[in-house]
Amino acid sequence: MTQRKKTSPIKGLILTLFFGLLLVGASILSEKAPDKVNNFIEENLNISATDNSNLITVNTVGVLEVPENSKLNIYYLDVGQGDCTLIVDDSKTMLIDGGNNEDGPLLVNYIQGLGISKIDYVIATHPHEDHIGGLDDVINAFEIGTVYMPQVTTTTSTFQDLITAITNKGLTLSKIEIGTHITLENAVATVMYVDNEENEDLNANSIILNLAYGEKNFLFMGDAESDIEAKIAWTHADVLKTGHHGSSDASSEKFLNAVKPEYAIISCGKNNDYGHPHQELLDRLSKLNIKVYRTDSDGSIILTSDGKTIDISTAVTALDGNPKTNELISE
Repeated sequence: MTQRKKTSPIKGLILTLFFGLLLVGASILSEKAPDKVNNFIEENLNISATDNSNLITVNTVGVLEVPENSKLNIYYLDVGQGDCTLIVDDSKTMLIDGGNNEDGPLLVNYIQGLGISKIDYVIATHPHEDHIGGLDDVINAFEIGTVYMPQVTTTTSTFQDLITAITNKGLTLSKIEIGTHITLENAVATVMYVDNEENEDLNANSIILNLAYGEKNFLFMGDAESDIEAKIAWTHADVLKTGHHGSSDASSEKFLNAVKPEYAIISCGKNNDYGHPHQELLDRLSKLNIKVYRTDSDGSIILTSDGKTIDISTAVTALDGNPKTNELISE
């Protein structure tokens, strides 16, 4: 999505050099993952990115054993015309994007209200304001493990605020590539795509993640559109976080037929200026009998899984903590 806020005259070259100095974290993992997950990866998984008939093929994890009484919670948070997803896997946490600038304080309060004091992984899918706007507040407020971003820059003060927060916290940016895997407690996230080269449209730099948990897979598309989808050899995912807020330029029919999700989550603002989600996309999802949840009409969406089943509750609460009507369905 195009930038809408907080521009400044910062020279791109200076900021690029400053940003480059932060990219010293070459290690894929910042902390030792649980032995059972590491052992599984070593014995069963050779994560790689290869070119097969001009398609990027990424090996993702198979079925991971989930201990009894363990739960995965995914919070698709209602941040208006923005994007923010919180993943809680027992004691490990991952935040994918942080909504708009004004969402920062509300996001901090919401996460603190869940009893969380540390974010193990912060993922900024790409440096547009509606994805990174609240991340500086999060980084300032919580203990942070590892921060991942594409190696691209912008000249906005929103981006500068994020870099300043990272620097002031004594953090570095870890390099992220296609095939990078990130382990939580019982789940493994695999980078299906990222472009670390400068693009005219930053949406094309988006980090795409596949999260494997037990028998279930969850796909997070950032703002990637159909041109990026066409580069990748896809496999099934149970839940799809649609690309670019439900734009008709994302989630093509070919892509949907390859992924075959049971559920689609769309993050967009009510009556937004872009007309998201576009009717063309909604028609494609309906044609394939994919159940749709939308933050503009459902509020925040909370998914819970034991690795075998999926429960989704909608409009449990707004980001500001105001309660809403519950709707609970089970797979």
